[in-house]
This record gives sequence, C-alpha cells and structure tokens, in this order.
Amino acid sequence: MATVLTVILNWRTAEMTLRAAEAALIAMDGIDGALTIVDNDSGDGSFEVLSAAVVSRGWDVGPHRVRVIQSGRNGGFGAGNNVGIRAGLPGGAKPDYAYILNSDAFPAPDAIRALLVHLESHPATGFAGSHIHGPEGDPHHTAFRFPSIAGELEQAARFGPVSRLLRKAIVAPPLPVTTQRVDWLAGASLMMRQSVLDRIGLFDERFFLYFEETELCLRAARAGWPTDYVVESRVAHIGSVSTGMKTWERIPRFWLDSRLYFYTKTRGPGYAAAATLAHLAGGVIWRIRALIQRKDFIDPPHYLTDMAAHALASAVRSLWPRADRAVNPKPAR
Repeated sequence: MATVLTVILNWRTAEMTLRAAEAALIAMDGIDGALTIVDNDSGDGSFEVLSAAVVSRGWDVGPHRVRVIQSGRNGGFGAGNNVGIRAGLPGGAKPDYAYILNSDAFPAPDAIRALLVHLESHPATGFAGSHIHGPEGDPHHTAFRFPSIAGELEQAARFGPVSRLLRKAIVAPPLPVTTQRVDWLAGASLMMRQSVLDRIGLFDERFFLYFEETELCLRAARAGWPTDYVVESRVAHIGSVSTGMKTWERIPRFWLDSRLYFYTKTRGPGYAAAATLAHLAGGVIWRIRALIQRKDFIDPPHYLTDMAAHALASAVRSLWPRADRAVNPKPAR
C-alpha cells in the first residue's frame, strides 16, 4: 500500500493549523502514512501550543501519528516544507508521496484519497493538486501556465485586444472544470511523488515566498514529470492568512526577489530583464487606460516604480563585482 506523508507548515497560526490537521487526519482515513506539522520558527509560542495539543488530543499515537517539529529558522515556505519532507515518516522511512497542505486549508474527507488515486493510476504524472475554493465555495484560481515574456505583458496590460492576441500565454487561463494537465499549481494542497523529488530535488530555498511551486513544477516538467489538476479533490482555503497578501500596501521585496530569481534561474538574466520590461510596458498601457476611463489602478501603490527600481538595483549588484575587479585587480602570484 502506498504511503503518504502530510506536511503542514505553521507560522503564527497555531489554532488554524490544528483545524487543518484535524481535517487532514479525517481525509487520511484508510491511507497509510503520517502527518508532520513544521513550526517555521514562529517565536510566538506556536511550537509549544501545537505540541501540547497533539498530545492532549492523542494524535501522537494511532494509525496516523502526528509529529510537531521545529524548523529552527524561518527560511520561507519552501524551506519550511523541506524540513517536513526530509524528516520522512516516523522512524525515518521515506513515504511514496509527500502531500503539502497550507495551515489555512481544509481538505474534504475524500480530498487526499482523490490525489493519491490519481497519481497511483497515472504513473507518468509527477505532482497532483486540488480544486481550491473559499469558505463559501467560490473557486480560487490556483492552476496556471508557466510565466513568460508574453504572459507578463498580457497580465499587466489588462486590455482585451492584447489578451486575445496573447491568449496562449495567459498565465491564469479559465480554471479547468475537469481533471487535466496544467503547467503548475499553487501549493495550498499539492501531492508530490517522492521518487520525483529524489531525482529533481526539493523546493529551492532561495525563494522565501512565492514562485517556489512554479519553479519546482517547471523543474519536474523539464525532467519529464508533469502536473495534473484534480477537480475531484476539493479543499477549502481561507488564503493569505500568514502572508498578509490581501492587505499589502506596497509590493514586498521578497515577492520581487522571488519573481526575478525565478526568471533568472529558469531562463537566464536576459530573459528576466525582458520579462520585467514587458510587465512595465503592460503596466503603462493599463495606467493610461485607467486614467482615461477613470478606473482604479488596482495594483499596490508605487507598484511599477518599485519593480523598476528593484530590477535596476539587482542589475547593478550583479555587475558590481566585475567593476570592482576592474578597479582593484587581484595581484599576480
């Protein structure tokens, strides 16, 4: 029987994490495996609260043993999940599948089984993710195409003629209504074949937050292991509880860092620069239209200037070592 390790990453949401764990344990009924909660160095007493709750509820024994472990540092989403995946099952054995679940996500009773059945019956698929919806049932857009220069222009322009012209590059196309292959999925509820992770590696820990799932799915796809969206697996998700994304007043540095690193790592620095220029051009198109039609800019304040300044500063930093060597050459030995 295939084994599944469920990993839930906690950062200062202990009570909600326990709710997610309770839902996951119900969804793991009849599935061989375990559940690990990783406290991502919350520093607010979460580790102690979670540890005590697991013992008081009797989750530390039984068919699906629950463990609470401490990451030791807040390295972000990917790094925290890597801690749980590396820990493996109780006793140290590797599972057949690693399933990551957000601390604000609550799987339906058959949600985990649906992912497991899909991967077991589709041996050429590397990863499988759920249909994510809000507490009231509203679908969350979590199935995407890989980002590209054309996709950046389309996304930022928000202009019908541009979208029609670049329809095959739209990063967030209409959400699938049937189970099918996609480029990548958000990591709120994602099951990964352990053998694939053994071949391609875990999350790249240079991403603090955002784009880590995108890069991992791209790495898997390039190795011949695509990702499937499984509509039969349904998971309720509150969204942005730990990140505070819904209340951002300005785009945070870590998002800009992750975006630029994704393009630089996967396509090279020239492509990264072109993608940023395309996004800025699209943003200008949208702002001209918004001014004419008296619409809200939608983006956080200073969004385009922050992105342009970040890209310029990153370019200067990448060139500085060369300039430094030119001014201060190493002495000959």
